[in-house]
Amino acid sequence: MTSDQLPKPRLAREVYVLGVVAFFVMVGFGVVVPVLPVYVRSFDVGYLEVGAVLSAFALMRLVASPFVPRLIDWAGERTILAVGIGIVAVSSGLAGLADTYPQLLMLRGAGGIGSAMFSVSAMTLLLASTPSTLRARALGFYQGGFLIGGMAGPAIGGLLATLSLTAPFFFYAGTLAIAGLIGVIMLRPARGSAAATIAPTDAALPFRTVLADPRFRAACLANFAQGWTSLGVRAALIPVLIVEVLRGPTAWTGIAFACAAVAQTLALAPAARFIDTVGRRPAIIGAFAAASVVIMAVPFAPNIWVLGGLLCLYGVAAAFMGTAPGAALGDAAGSRGGRPVAVFSMFADAGAIVGPLVAGWLVDTVSYQAAFLVGALFLLGAAGYALRMPREARR
Repeated sequence: MTSDQLPKPRLAREVYVLGVVAFFVMVGFGVVVPVLPVYVRSFDVGYLEVGAVLSAFALMRLVASPFVPRLIDWAGERTILAVGIGIVAVSSGLAGLADTYPQLLMLRGAGGIGSAMFSVSAMTLLLASTPSTLRARALGFYQGGFLIGGMAGPAIGGLLATLSLTAPFFFYAGTLAIAGLIGVIMLRPARGSAAATIAPTDAALPFRTVLADPRFRAACLANFAQGWTSLGVRAALIPVLIVEVLRGPTAWTGIAFACAAVAQTLALAPAARFIDTVGRRPAIIGAFAAASVVIMAVPFAPNIWVLGGLLCLYGVAAAFMGTAPGAALGDAAGSRGGRPVAVFSMFADAGAIVGPLVAGWLVDTVSYQAAFLVGALFLLGAAGYALRMPREARR
């Protein structure tokens, strides 16, 4: 049988199921995000308290992540994923019924614990269900579920907010219940999934071995840079930049981010193919270096059209940045890497927590340009460290 006659490798069923789960999770999350600050303010609290509610979710994700691998070893990825989604669903529904600010703060923190359980177990199962030659494409499909859900969520949230500030929380709980139900019914335990046929004798590598692998360290640094710049600086400062510097309406922010999300979604498939065939190393080096140049240019944009174009370019780079580090993580940790996955996730959470705080301080004390420059330096540092990754043979 010639190479042309060999059957093409296909993604495992778990990948498609996790992509659908990601869509329902992100639709609900996108519904809540636009109304959450306004809802917190309805408790007659200041902006510091608003920030505390937003940070509590990410902070508890960071705190809970190290414990998730042991839970996975005890109960399995599918169970921990479903329980984690259930915790977020219940806490979100109760948040809509909260009577006081402390109740809301604690419920959002509880949601962060559930989110850590979901994200770490989902990534672990995804890596366990995918051979290295398809790893980036599997991650791209999974990321696509988040992106499409993230685009649909805010539009639905805006409509629900006209009914009630609490309606989005109940909707979020409903979408999470659907996601959890899909996971319980359609996901198979890792021992009975495609992972068993991909690497039947694949033993869990000692964490010290994984930690010494430059691929793992490069992936973690890349994830930290992403958390700092993409989830932190970009999300925190660009809305303010549009309103206060470009003097545009707040609606421009949604339009600009939506265009960037469309560009990222369209670039996912070719980016994943590039990463799986050409390699993780060139993808990380090229994408993070390009993203550093783009994000450094953002505060100098003279109008919304230039800013929108820059964000679309950043979205294309983000298609590589959101996929290549995860594929490198899987290569370094193998198919049974619960603890490495948790550490990888913690790097992004740490960047997302600290990045907006430092960026805000830099804007107050120095300038917008300085805040974006620091984010660009982290991206450039991630690209530079990736030079230490071993060169890969073209697949």
